[in-house]
Amino acid sequence: MFLPTAGADEIADWIVDVVKNAGPDACPPFIVGVGIGGNFELSALLSKKTLTRKLDQSHPDNFYAGLERDLLLRINRLGVGPAGLGGDTTALAVLIETAPCHIASLPVSVNIECHSHRHCAIEF
Repeated sequence: MFLPTAGADEIADWIVDVVKNAGPDACPPFIVGVGIGGNFELSALLSKKTLTRKLDQSHPDNFYAGLERDLLLRINRLGVGPAGLGGDTTALAVLIETAPCHIASLPVSVNIECHSHRHCAIEF
């Protein structure tokens, strides 16, 4: 939970730190889902909802689309790499969903998903 005065840089630093602390335990390369706004429960749901989005689908708001790109670059510069063995592909995407929130709070949630969870096939 951030103070409502928190800026984008402070929130971005925290998101990168969450990913850094997860490191190889999160089974990289992974997808990072971020929920901003609502109440805490909604921000957590939003962070999970992002993981159903197509990886090449940017946020419709240019500000958040830019934040997604910047976060992906910063996260990949961490050098965790696939399976934590090092490299420049720690994350395949950073996806953000937002909701309005009360003026006295700014909830932010991060959900990290292993890339292998996104693969499926259906045969009829």
